[in-house]
Amino acid sequence: MIEMQHKFNGYQCSLCGATYGVEEVSYTCPKDGGNLDVLLDIEALHNLSPKQLILTKEQSLWRFLPLLPVGDPKGYHTPLRVAGSTPVFKPEKLAQELGTGNLWIKDESRNPTASFKDRASAVVVARAREIDAEVIVTASTGNAGAALAGMAAAVGQKAVIFAPRNAPPAKVAQLLVFGAKVLLVDGTYDDAFDLTIQAAEEFGWYCRNTGYNPFTAEGKKTAAFEIWEWALRIASNDEEAHLESAANLLSRLSVFVSVGDGNIISGIHKGFKDLQRLGWIDRMPRLFGVQAEGSAAIANAFLAGAESITPVSASTLADSISVDLPRDGIRAVRAARETNGAYILVSDGEIIASIATLGEVGIFAEPAGATSYAGFLRAIRSGVIGVDDPVLIINTGSGLKDVKAAMEAVSPAPVIEPSLAAVKRVLK
Repeated sequence: MIEMQHKFNGYQCSLCGATYGVEEVSYTCPKDGGNLDVLLDIEALHNLSPKQLILTKEQSLWRFLPLLPVGDPKGYHTPLRVAGSTPVFKPEKLAQELGTGNLWIKDESRNPTASFKDRASAVVVARAREIDAEVIVTASTGNAGAALAGMAAAVGQKAVIFAPRNAPPAKVAQLLVFGAKVLLVDGTYDDAFDLTIQAAEEFGWYCRNTGYNPFTAEGKKTAAFEIWEWALRIASNDEEAHLESAANLLSRLSVFVSVGDGNIISGIHKGFKDLQRLGWIDRMPRLFGVQAEGSAAIANAFLAGAESITPVSASTLADSISVDLPRDGIRAVRAARETNGAYILVSDGEIIASIATLGEVGIFAEPAGATSYAGFLRAIRSGVIGVDDPVLIINTGSGLKDVKAAMEAVSPAPVIEPSLAAVKRVLK
């Protein structure tokens, strides 16, 4: 492994292209408020092989430490050390029903606090420790807050979470159990987001907000690195042909992910762009963002051929992707457009049905996680993708996050008296 500390050169605004040094900015572009991209020192990394840059013995996202803009978090306790390295399953039953042999699901519910957001929080907490931040604060409908609360608890970091008062109780419970200071806002996620920024400025807290703190995308891009590693494993048994075969698979792959504020899909896009700049892939997978019909600000912009994001009044049972004004919307639009992907809209009914379908193959998804599968079904049934196209679906969170929604997806269990006769009656 090569020893490299602070392997980034600074930041670049995703809107105006202005660049900034590492110490010049913390969050968004001072000129236009655009999201900042972390600039890796690609020139220093370009001539190094994957074996030199990936810590193969590390079973977490920290295996990609040389490709992350933070130092080694050694000494940190779980769960900070074990975010990432989530499994990929091949759901044979679903593939047979759909007539495809090229379907896989990456299950992010296996993360320490049971969602994709652990990736971002692990890296943000590592950054906070480096800059000696006393308190980290975030706005969240639940998952980002739970991830931050869990990661902060692991290293004794103070955390404050602003969440809408109607956040699912299971998610609020995680925040409280992890010891975060929780403030329930009588308003929307967007209200909580704005209040968080005000509080961070007032009290000098370090703000983790998604689509605001550039380090969140750096954590989320590690999913792209893992998808690349997965392609290496399945593409070829010939070691010398691994890179070429994996690149070929990735160039044909369609990745489906649910989208709310846009930071997950833009983070995954960032990861594939880093791989491309390193010369490890020639062409990126197609990225398909899936939004609920009731929370479709990013999809609306994509379908209109625009990059400006018009807020909506979000209404969907998938709370994790219910956002009026996506804070990473423009980069999220580009993630699909620049990879020849698309945005797909699905109804709440389709989301609920997909929870049940994924459950049949042993994956318990929350509504936002099942949204990606619902979008895949729409895409394959409408001919947007073919049955022979390789597809990877990302489940972003566990169904235990929202048990109420899960119960809507299934028939209630019968209540019987404790007798064998009663068992026989219900089995008829």
